[in-house]
Amino acid sequence: MQDIKIKKQLRMLLFTTLGMFFFGFALVPLYDVFCDVTGLNGKDYSRADDTTVVQADKSRTVTVEFVTYLNKKLPWQFKPEVKRIQVHPGERKEIRFIATNNSNKNTIGRAVPSITPGIGAQYLVKTECFCFLEQPLSAKQQVFMPLTFYIDPNIPDDITTLTLAYTLFNNEPDVTEITMR
Repeated sequence: MQDIKIKKQLRMLLFTTLGMFFFGFALVPLYDVFCDVTGLNGKDYSRADDTTVVQADKSRTVTVEFVTYLNKKLPWQFKPEVKRIQVHPGERKEIRFIATNNSNKNTIGRAVPSITPGIGAQYLVKTECFCFLEQPLSAKQQVFMPLTFYIDPNIPDDITTLTLAYTLFNNEPDVTEITMR
């Protein structure tokens, strides 16, 4: 009788462990579906090459705002040259972000983009972005990091403002604190 109870408990523990393991794998796709449905966490999906030609819609404009966040432990300054611009859908724009390594050692930063509202992420198309690669900076070095983009002319009329936020992280795995700049 005791052996039957132990075997039953072992089977239950095994199935629970396997269920938790497979649930862990399912979390990423479930999170993506949740974000798509709710419009949260505007992931940056649209990327094109420089040869893409799009006809600009001069009849309307979309405001694009730029926000930067910097990991507290990353010894950099990071900001856009401009905080807001007006863009005609289809019109190619280039802006620059300024990054300065304030430390006495070489460091590498990585920018992670987010677009708000989330549904607008599919309409902001980047042709060149510093966020595509890690950004190494020598000690005390300052660089201008370009972003070239356009707004897809098919953007819905009710989206009049897009906010493009970049969070810059250090390549050190233990760095987790973020501050707004």
